[in-house]
Amino acid sequence: MSHIEINGSPATADTLRLPALTSYGHFTAMQIRDARVRGLDLHLERLRSATRELFGGDLDEARVRADIRHALEGAGVRDASLRVYVYWPEGDERATLMVTVRPPQAMTTEPKSVMSVPYVREVPHIKHLGGFGQHHYLTAAHRAGHDEALLTDPQGVVAEGAITNIAFWDGSSVIWPDAPSLLGITMALLAPRLPSARRRVTLADLSSYRSAFLTNSQGFAPVRRIDEVEYAVDAELMRRVGAAYDAVEWDAI
Repeated sequence: MSHIEINGSPATADTLRLPALTSYGHFTAMQIRDARVRGLDLHLERLRSATRELFGGDLDEARVRADIRHALEGAGVRDASLRVYVYWPEGDERATLMVTVRPPQAMTTEPKSVMSVPYVREVPHIKHLGGFGQHHYLTAAHRAGHDEALLTDPQGVVAEGAITNIAFWDGSSVIWPDAPSLLGITMALLAPRLPSARRRVTLADLSSYRSAFLTNSQGFAPVRRIDEVEYAVDAELMRRVGAAYDAVEWDAI
């Protein structure tokens, strides 16, 4: 069950009308442990920058943090999967914040199967609402027996997963696709802690890489297959990724 608060108060039928009827907004998703989160500054900057771009207004960092703390207290938990949604109805003096609290989650570590699909998110640098296309293709991938969908443009350029970032290992560097996509928080935390590079990756290039892995707010996992290209799980690489991830400090909210 989810605990939902809107502007610092438990959601009601009246206050839920806005998110129920509005698809223009943005959000961030995080894993909370002991009322702490990895990359808090990155989450806050994501929310601030998207609010400026979508609504032309500022978002108060202290308010966001206070609403997160209040929602955790209201749910009676310190460990959670938490999301902060931002809306700004025309005429309102400030943004509307919705915080949802659900049980904590972690990405399972078994190697993932991925299916490429011909779709790229609109305004991909923003974690926005209304992601019909990515959900449609993710559902198609699941129905075909895969764990994730890999979004690609008409030329076969790889961008990102439907709900993940993807990285490839060439034997010396972790390669993050250089294409319009969302800068995931876990990707942003890992990239400076690993030998990393940005590079254009196409479907035709997939077999040239030794291995691959996925990241999102729930963690990371190796890839065993993309379409017909199979990858061996590089245990040493996964150890290095795990060590880099574990080294990230948890920030108090």
